[in-house]
Amino acid sequence: MENKSFIRIAPNSRIPKYRQIVNSITEDVNHGKLDIGFRIPSINELSEHYYVSRDTVEKAYNILKKEGVIESKKGRGYFIANTLKVGYKRILFLLNKFSDYKLKIYKAFLGEFGPEVKVDFYVYHCDQQLFINKVNESLGQYDYFIVMPHFKDDENYHQNCSDRVLETIRKIPLNKLIIMDNKLDQLGEDVATVYQDFKMDIYHALTEAKEGLVKYEKLILIFPDNSLYPHPQEIKFGFRKFCGEYKFDFEIIDSSEEEFEMQAGDAFIVVKENDLVNIISQVKANGLNLGVDLGVISYNDTPLKKFLGITVITTDFEEMGKIAQKFISSNKRDQIKNNFTLINRGSI
Repeated sequence: MENKSFIRIAPNSRIPKYRQIVNSITEDVNHGKLDIGFRIPSINELSEHYYVSRDTVEKAYNILKKEGVIESKKGRGYFIANTLKVGYKRILFLLNKFSDYKLKIYKAFLGEFGPEVKVDFYVYHCDQQLFINKVNESLGQYDYFIVMPHFKDDENYHQNCSDRVLETIRKIPLNKLIIMDNKLDQLGEDVATVYQDFKMDIYHALTEAKEGLVKYEKLILIFPDNSLYPHPQEIKFGFRKFCGEYKFDFEIIDSSEEEFEMQAGDAFIVVKENDLVNIISQVKANGLNLGVDLGVISYNDTPLKKFLGITVITTDFEEMGKIAQKFISSNKRDQIKNNFTLINRGSI
């Protein structure tokens, strides 16, 4: 049958053949090349024409049926069931982890997108292989890829980007790629990026908080080095830079659950929520006054921290999502550092 020819399968491609079948049909539907009611090859026909297994074709067709792209009619075959308007956009949002902060970004990104935009999100849990597999199987299927590049190495330490990951990201055309939250200098200046500067953001925020911190004898950063979702090491570098330039005695510890002596005159900069809870609990247990005897600054703002009067240093998550949305609506490829601020609520 002649209608087999529109399906594109590259034998030497790293993209699985079932995904190539899905991508070919989806892409042609999205661009108006296949109309509703168009008959596509049967499983046997496609299998014989491309020398691929029936299981491969069946897997592809099941995905297309689940997505509503094709339908099967008993005794007649498979047909295109849905077509999309010209300009319809499909976006893949690749999250390194799922959290309240990431959800804020995602909701703000969706913003005022209408029904002409479909956004899928995938959480790869900072796992390089999960990320690589998802990108490889999605190439050609989406108009835009939103990537939050935070990964972990074999010892669960934070890694911005390995050579393997970078090679995978470079498979995505620049005009389809948006980097979010963590800048990748290796990609050059032509990729749309909205990012945090993890080293200098904490440096400038603590500089702004310096007048409230000078009354404390020691600054302590609680920074988990390796965890399920590791944090950028640049945070430690910025903290050391601040303490060194302004002559603060300081220490970096891995967790508040370790045995350490909390003393009046300490001020803590806390990255993880669990450590903030432990610090507040110990403050109450030792009869200390927060913001007087002991100071606390927490990373990333939440309604609960506002309610408790906790001073925070935080980026504007909603603004980050809105900027990424504007990249798509305006078709621009700028590189924008997201706002990062100190909100002093009296806990220092």
